[in-house]
Amino acid sequence: MSGPFPFVVAGEALVDVVIPVEGEQVDAPGGSPLNVAVGLSRLGLETVLVTQLGDDEYGHLVRKHVEDSGVALDEGSWIPGHRTSSATAHLDAAHAATYDFDLAWTLGPRTLPGGACGLHVGSIGASLRPGRDAVVDLLDQAVSAGLFVSFDPNARPAFLPETAQAWQDMTEVAAHADLVKMSDEDVHAFAPGSTPADVAAHLLGAGRTRLVVVTEGGGGARAFSRTGSVAVPSEPVDVVDTVGAGDSFMGALIAVTLEWGLDLDDDRLTALLRAAHGVAGITCSRRGANPPTRQELPAGWPAG
Repeated sequence: MSGPFPFVVAGEALVDVVIPVEGEQVDAPGGSPLNVAVGLSRLGLETVLVTQLGDDEYGHLVRKHVEDSGVALDEGSWIPGHRTSSATAHLDAAHAATYDFDLAWTLGPRTLPGGACGLHVGSIGASLRPGRDAVVDLLDQAVSAGLFVSFDPNARPAFLPETAQAWQDMTEVAAHADLVKMSDEDVHAFAPGSTPADVAAHLLGAGRTRLVVVTEGGGGARAFSRTGSVAVPSEPVDVVDTVGAGDSFMGALIAVTLEWGLDLDDDRLTALLRAAHGVAGITCSRRGANPPTRQELPAGWPAG
């Protein structure tokens, strides 16, 4: 691990029931925040996950994955009698995933683990009530402590309120974050008719956000800061599936910005996006949300 100061991730952990176009169903631990926590741990950060798991079959599957990946489960995340959530991922012929969820998010009040160096929140955990309220409280704790905060809304339309409320909820969370990562699909879900540049400008002009990254699938990614923007195409990759790719990208963004800081010129922003693309590309090249370790990355990563 990188040091004694843990990075905290708060949000849902569940089991992805992956149904490919051909082949057998696969049950695999997942959930965007869990995937980010695992990705961070594999990149060398001490990581703590704040979530909800039941003592059922799925809960034990997720807990083993968490522990095997070197992620610590925060006290209170293991809840006897709770039903562990699941998401059924249907893969199409292009290996892209769409999801159906069986999920209840009822996270209660939590205290940010002592000595934390930062907090990441996102996805359903940051949008679905009543658990969202506990996540916002953790954000308030992190901001009060002067910690680095990141956010990936990772919109799941089935769990969003009507558009105006969804936008208000998203921007409330984003205002706590130094770094916000969105996809072009998130932009459409939260601000129909707006461009990524429009949404980035709004987020950078409110709250404490200093960097907004918008991913565009195979089209690459764009980074927006208060002083400029850059665009980087994605590298060609033999895609097995895209499960967890965005979460791997997010984990890489966090790891690199913790290392480099947020005051990045255009060259450094370009290198940041390329580093994140490299991590996500490896995840896409193998089945499921299986992010790489730092040892699997090119020598000199993230600058290499």
